[in-house]
Amino acid sequence: MAFSSNDSGGPMASINVTPLVDVMLVLLIIFMITTPLMRHKVQVKLPNAVLRHKPDDPPRPPVTVTVKADGSIFWNDDPVDQGVLDAKLAGIAPLLPQPEVDVRADKNTHYGTIWKVVKTAQANGILKIGFVSAPKGDGH
Repeated sequence: MAFSSNDSGGPMASINVTPLVDVMLVLLIIFMITTPLMRHKVQVKLPNAVLRHKPDDPPRPPVTVTVKADGSIFWNDDPVDQGVLDAKLAGIAPLLPQPEVDVRADKNTHYGTIWKVVKTAQANGILKIGFVSAPKGDGH
């Protein structure tokens, strides 16, 4: 490897940028050639989305449905039966924006009971159903 030197005999402190410019020009040409090829080959007319509510509407607080191990159901900490749960879910389904339904279940609750609550929510048109769990290591 050869070093260029100046008149005083020491190495020059300036950097040769020619290789850097060459690499950048090659990359520019590659991107100019490949960018038009990145279009989708199959052209389709996509449908227009219709918003049911304004994006700036504040979100509604979530509704919590708690299911205990004995199968009892609570709507925001108030005890309800399956019929009242069905009516309350039908009441919040048409709201815009629709609140999320958070399902809290005891770890010893039978899966069939939880499944029945989730299916009731889906049947009433609830779009967002979440499950609440404790952080790992928390015994609650």
